[in-house]
Amino acid sequence: MHTIADLIVDGLRSAGVSRIHGLPGDSLNGLTDALRRNPSVTWEHYRHEEAAAFAAAGEAAVTGSLAVCAGSCGPGNLHLVNGLFEAQRSRVPVLAIAAHIPGSEIGTGYFQETHPQELFRECSDFCELAATPEQFPRLLDIALRTAVERSGVSVLVVPGDVLLHRLDHPRRPSVVLPTAPVVRPGDAEIERAAALLDASERITILAGAGCAGAHDQLVRLAAALRAPVVHTLRGKEHVEYDNPYDVGMTGLLGFTSGYRAMERCDTLLMLGTDFPYRQFLPEHATTVQVDVRGEQIGRRTRVDLALVGTVRDTAEALLPKLAPRTGSQHLDAARAHYVDTRAALDRLAVDDHDRTPVHPQYLARVVDELAADDAVFVPDVGSPVIWSARYLTMNGRRRLIGSFTHGSMANALPQAIGVQSAFPDRQVIALSGDGGLAMLLGDLITLKQQRHPVKIVVFNNGALSFVELEMKAEGMVNFGTDLDNPNFADVATALGVHGRRVEHPADLGEALRTAFAHPGPALVEVMTARQELSVPPTIKFEQAKGFALYAARTVLSGRGDELLELARTNISRHLPS
Repeated sequence: MHTIADLIVDGLRSAGVSRIHGLPGDSLNGLTDALRRNPSVTWEHYRHEEAAAFAAAGEAAVTGSLAVCAGSCGPGNLHLVNGLFEAQRSRVPVLAIAAHIPGSEIGTGYFQETHPQELFRECSDFCELAATPEQFPRLLDIALRTAVERSGVSVLVVPGDVLLHRLDHPRRPSVVLPTAPVVRPGDAEIERAAALLDASERITILAGAGCAGAHDQLVRLAAALRAPVVHTLRGKEHVEYDNPYDVGMTGLLGFTSGYRAMERCDTLLMLGTDFPYRQFLPEHATTVQVDVRGEQIGRRTRVDLALVGTVRDTAEALLPKLAPRTGSQHLDAARAHYVDTRAALDRLAVDDHDRTPVHPQYLARVVDELAADDAVFVPDVGSPVIWSARYLTMNGRRRLIGSFTHGSMANALPQAIGVQSAFPDRQVIALSGDGGLAMLLGDLITLKQQRHPVKIVVFNNGALSFVELEMKAEGMVNFGTDLDNPNFADVATALGVHGRRVEHPADLGEALRTAFAHPGPALVEVMTARQELSVPPTIKFEQAKGFALYAARTVLSGRGDELLELARTNISRHLPS
């Protein structure tokens, strides 16, 4: 017997796919039965389809190769949507197989009927309904090719009866694998860019995720231009390491040295970044932007010269055209500022005389020190992202992935599971917020069932603390952000996962070492300071006014103890004990 579902399995295997992340259902029975008969592609069973889609996005982000998720008809595949938005906005190749109701019932208001080809349109580069067995093979090839070549999401909507359709003759699937084209601007544009940069005195580079695979070219370019390099969060893992020109991050999660290096430049060279926060971009600098997707250029700021190409290929073409430079005053000042800023941040990452609760900076620093040289870190959106951005050290072998553009809660655990499924022997650390972990807590059971040795570090501060910080900045009294959490370590233990709760800084190192050495999944829950402030690199008048209003309103509402706790957390720890 050879069915359309068997054709899917054969096609995925030919494309290098080893697993499908999903949750079974009756409309998917044809596919799961094909997987039973052909174990060359495994089935990764999740407790929620959203987690399955996040897992596929995590796998694709670290491997760079196509990953696949699947959901049954109606509510089943609708649950995929958040994880697919994550994959699409992070530009990683994912194919979603969205099973549909029987073809003859479409349009009748049948049980669990939706129209997936319409619902998934916004989060995909390709989304089509394979209504008949005859059209399916070509649609499968197009879906695979689109996801791989555009590094985006393809959604193939397939009625359950089409999956079960028997083919008269086995069909040999197309082999759809990534290509590696050279993409760079034309010679005239390269000459214009060189002339513009040669005429500039103070150049700053803003480097993003598009610098992946171009680390050496970036460093050579910074050396030739005598330019400090500011990196984005998504660029951190590709830019920060072995880079004597790096001056840190800017933006909401960054720090002052990155902000000042951009503020003081006369020319900004943007390399492979779609950095979204316009208020952190220089207002009067000449801007040159390099991106392989030309439609991305100029979306955030006025651009004087647009260069369409990969960072690697464009830098290789540009470097021989640049005139030698001798002056380095701008670079030297930016680097000196970075050294001071880095030292100030490191002084905050201390055990604070064993006072409780634990400062999240200290937790992130200890995780960084104890993690493997090739660890994969996956922080939840919210405060774990702040501390990861500031205290995790990249070295060219470590990876840092997350929902950095889509910005969804609950990404850390399922993305970590997806990464671990592809790299069973690699250390994968989910840096979970208490709110994020609780949102998809059911997939802690998936972790145990699949026996993946993911290590989960929970920042438990009893609140949606990043939301509280945003409220403070807007002058609002915190409301609706309290989390009445269970003991997550006890929950993990009850599920058969190694669990440990840490309340004192003195116990942190030993707890993490034990968890990291544990052969199976492990969870360390750390009680962290709720009122820890992370201040953006520049405080504008509106933000300062917002904090003042927050303080006044908090006192007037009878919650002055909250201000005392904020002061104790952020000020008194610098005083002698």
